[in-house]
Amino acid sequence: MYYESFGSGRPIVFLPGWGGNNGEDQATHEPVFATRSGWRRIYIDPPGTNHRRGDPSITDQDGMLDAIAADIGEVVGSNQYAVAGTSAGGLHARGLIKRDPARILGLLLRVPGVIADHTHRTLPTDEYLQRTSAYAAAWQAKQDNFYDPAEQSADLEFLGRIQSDPTTYGLRKDPAALFVRPTLIVTGRQDTVTGYDDAWDLLIDYPTATYAVLDQEGHDLPARRPALYHALVADWLDRMEASWPDR
Repeated sequence: MYYESFGSGRPIVFLPGWGGNNGEDQATHEPVFATRSGWRRIYIDPPGTNHRRGDPSITDQDGMLDAIAADIGEVVGSNQYAVAGTSAGGLHARGLIKRDPARILGLLLRVPGVIADHTHRTLPTDEYLQRTSAYAAAWQAKQDNFYDPAEQSADLEFLGRIQSDPTTYGLRKDPAALFVRPTLIVTGRQDTVTGYDDAWDLLIDYPTATYAVLDQEGHDLPARRPALYHALVADWLDRMEASWPDR
């Protein structure tokens, strides 16, 4: 797999949504680190994304997680790291914690995918989403700069085979696992893709989690209020740093 890395310090691994590459995660999170040091940000492109063909040996989400875990091992070695997952990347992040929670410094879930079967998700409508000109421009910019290029560069046949069946799109074992280190879950009140309600139940596993539902945000969060999202991420980083032995 391909990845990009910025800065130095304790590693944070960013995992994109299904079919996405590292560009949108970079644009969303790098502003938080413009005046903040001590973190090495690692943005990963999973198999089948960013002009890389999917591995035919990967036939389900567990195979995808195996590949991601192996790549993280090559990049960070045996060091501890924080992990941030967007949408389907949230499932991968939770899967990593299930496998080896002691290695994870903290968890960030942005618009996380919780239920693999789309027909079983609890989803809101976007009836009350205010489509102002500023919002439309921000949404279009994400579409033009990230979502469309990601789709055009992805191996859609490979990804589609996994995504089309809930038995292969979900992990074989429930990723639920107690994790007491700093956690942040951010969802959109008008997210019609993964919603916000299903993620609430994750709080059982994460007793130190901050859970936020941002009004006027959909699955492309944060399209409307990046400053609010950045403040939540900064607080998550503060909480991790406060727990370090050398503080």
